[in-house]
Amino acid sequence: MGSRQVTSWQDRNITVAGLGVSGISAARVLAGLGAVVTVVDGGDSEGHRARAAELEAGTEGVSVRLGDADTLPEGTDLVVTSPGWKPDSPLFAAAAEAGVDVVGDVEIAWLLRGEDAAPWLAITGTNGKTTTTQMLASILRAAGLKTAAVGNIGTPIIDVVTGEERYDVLAVELSSYQLHWAPSVRAHSAAVLNLAPDHLDWHGSMEAYAADKGRIYEGNTVACVYNVADPATERLVEEADVEEGCRAIGFTLGAPGPSMLGVVDGILVDRAFVANRQKNAQELAHVDDVNPPAPHNIANALAAAALARAFGVEPRAVRDGLRDFRPDAHRVAHVDEVDGVRYVDDSKATNTHAAEASLAAFEPVVWIAGGLAKGATFDELVRKSAKRLRAVVLIGADRALIAEALARHAPEVPVSDLERTDTGAMLAAVREAARLAEPGDTVLLAPACASMDMFANYNERGDAFADAVRELASGSAADPA
Repeated sequence: MGSRQVTSWQDRNITVAGLGVSGISAARVLAGLGAVVTVVDGGDSEGHRARAAELEAGTEGVSVRLGDADTLPEGTDLVVTSPGWKPDSPLFAAAAEAGVDVVGDVEIAWLLRGEDAAPWLAITGTNGKTTTTQMLASILRAAGLKTAAVGNIGTPIIDVVTGEERYDVLAVELSSYQLHWAPSVRAHSAAVLNLAPDHLDWHGSMEAYAADKGRIYEGNTVACVYNVADPATERLVEEADVEEGCRAIGFTLGAPGPSMLGVVDGILVDRAFVANRQKNAQELAHVDDVNPPAPHNIANALAAAALARAFGVEPRAVRDGLRDFRPDAHRVAHVDEVDGVRYVDDSKATNTHAAEASLAAFEPVVWIAGGLAKGATFDELVRKSAKRLRAVVLIGADRALIAEALARHAPEVPVSDLERTDTGAMLAAVREAARLAEPGDTVLLAPACASMDMFANYNERGDAFADAVRELASGSAADPA
């Protein structure tokens, strides 16, 4: 690929696809290196025009074309895409016809690293990426290392690698989209947390999705971390072309074998980065050091610990980093307890795999679910979770798909189907869940669906849930008609 042999960006004609955060960051950095940059975006709203004007006014060498995302600008010799653009976009077809490479912002960041650049500890997976990356950063900081959580979260990675601040190591979250467009990235160590059907409309098939996830292992030098409970992740390790001496390291919620991390009697233990791992194990932390100590989050902690240990971090820092870590909002967040019933916000559970993990952490559950299914099916989720369900409250555009799965696999579970999609719908759902719940139950918002049918994003959906619970707790939850 031509972009791998870049020695100078001066006067290169680069097209940046997308006027979002990563696109603007890439345009500014590349123009600063002397490239001639054209940003293209299909939008032409007032907001688009304002961002375009600000970028053009503040950055020499950048022009913006709005309202046409399909035509390749004349003279382009490299396309840099934002993560969400599909591989079959007309712009990329035009680039292929012209013999022009297409790469992502992560690829550019990798190519721009200096000789003394910080190593990357990289994380991907269908669910848990952000939490695990933030856990890893917390552990690295506890070890006294200068680090940042970057990639699919936080500051654009191009800005981090080209900025003046120097780091010892970076905790890098990478989505399947980003990995698709980043052929040159070679991490110190990497983890694939899990694999479940997601974004198949983008990738075209589960095989293509898994292959893009597996790119994270290519060229690893120290450790490829996989999930023992998810054999597909181990297969990706087996198929990867890694550096000589790179090890496969498993994590499991059970007792670990050699070259694994796991759990024994409520203690997270390491049998991978210890002397005589056939016989010895190193205590790292207690399950109660993980916040929250739900099974899927303990798995996240083990993956983060494995990457940290691969980088040479001492056990005490693993424990301290996990204790210091606080998860972002809307990720299995305890909102309140009302009349003996817990209310938990996991609005971030936007697919069936995430919802299954969330449901596995509680019993019995009044489950609030529904939204945009994105082509998902719900039979396996309902079948695995049926025994935990006290009742179900359904909201959103594709709630009928979940109702049908419940009728097939949990016909005895009471289901309330709320047709309304107005601003009072979440309060109505919480009130209905409270009616169905009994003391000791958990009312769990784990929608298993995207939020955009009713809300701007999962954050807004979670906020609406928390607001409704607070109204319920204050006794002011009037009928949200």
